[in-house]
Amino acid sequence: MARPKSATHELQREAILDVAAQCFAQRSYMAASMNDIAAACGTSKARLYHYYGSKEAILFDLLDRYTQHLLAIIGQTEATAQRKNLDDRAALHELIRNFLDQYESSATRHVALLGDTKFLGEVQRELILDRQRDVVSAMTRFLKRAYPQRITPANQTAVTMMLFGMINWTFTWMRPDGPMTYRAFSEEVVAMLERGLA
Repeated sequence: MARPKSATHELQREAILDVAAQCFAQRSYMAASMNDIAAACGTSKARLYHYYGSKEAILFDLLDRYTQHLLAIIGQTEATAQRKNLDDRAALHELIRNFLDQYESSATRHVALLGDTKFLGEVQRELILDRQRDVVSAMTRFLKRAYPQRITPANQTAVTMMLFGMINWTFTWMRPDGPMTYRAFSEEVVAMLERGLA
């Protein structure tokens, strides 16, 4: 009979994922080793292997949880919009705010999603890429509902990716002590959608 997992097992795994994401962001996925991750966790490599059998297993769990969380944000935003009776533009604006709130607290996970998915095995990589496509499709859906006269089959991909271009790379330039908060930036994105720079 298998030994039951301790009550803190999931918390330990989540803590390992946080540290691993930092290691991957600082050193790169290829350069970071299990030894590096164990040292950064303040534990032994043997103890790390108790939770994860390989660096790729860590990466997959990191991206698996993160993409599921992004999809959950979409579902929660749709539910909130319905409950609060938000119009379609307000629902899109809420989704942008919710994504940026998430990006603020998970920059290193976002770095891994955008740069390290290619290091997964084929089956796992496709699963993560499918979830990324689902996130993009959802954003397109929100945009089409919010701006039905503006979003057409010809431009929907370009406009969706333009919006992601505005929000997805904040980890490269936003600083906690910088002149703008993530919440303030989300309002700038909303203003850009509504009025452009005019």
